[in-house]
Amino acid sequence: MDTSIADLRRDYSLQDLNEKDVDHNPFKQFQTWFSQAVEAQLTEPNAMTLATCTPDGQPAARMVLLKDVDEQGFVLFTNYNSHKGQELAINPQAALVFWWAELERQVRVVGTVEKISSAQSDSYFEVRPPKSRLGAWASNQSEVIPSREILEQQLKDFERKYENQEVPRPPHWGGYRVIPTKIEFWQGRSSRLHDRLLYTRLEDGSWKIERLSP
Repeated sequence: MDTSIADLRRDYSLQDLNEKDVDHNPFKQFQTWFSQAVEAQLTEPNAMTLATCTPDGQPAARMVLLKDVDEQGFVLFTNYNSHKGQELAINPQAALVFWWAELERQVRVVGTVEKISSAQSDSYFEVRPPKSRLGAWASNQSEVIPSREILEQQLKDFERKYENQEVPRPPHWGGYRVIPTKIEFWQGRSSRLHDRLLYTRLEDGSWKIERLSP
């Protein structure tokens, strides 16, 4: 390599993050930042890292897509039988990370996880593109398969099965909600003296805001 990885660095200087400027409700603050990420036309601003934990304590992380957010939490959809689904069934706790590099911003979420209702999962499944609905049936997510051809054949089989029919939601596919106990907003600053504001949910449901050292 011509450039050492250790030498890769950039200074952040776009904006700052002050206690007096943020909303006291972290969900409203997230919505503000998320809207700005959308307006900036970032590639998939709803992409986020989802971290779970295996039964023996091994962390596992992957990229997923945020599909809804409200005062209850952050919603994503997946196969319940996938690795992450199995991990959440045993240990329903997770962390999320949003990274918007062009805005020099990061949001970290830590909380508990619950399945959303079947009705809510059905509503989202119905608006997915037809191929995506069929793909939810064709893919036994996280399982070993001998070849790509087998996956494509399974898709064709389900295309024939549901030809000229509405594709129902598989019982093994649906949504999870991450219910935050902590949400941290990170704004890059010069000389690595970044701004970090941590919201912590209190017992009465209100939020405490604290500044963390970078």
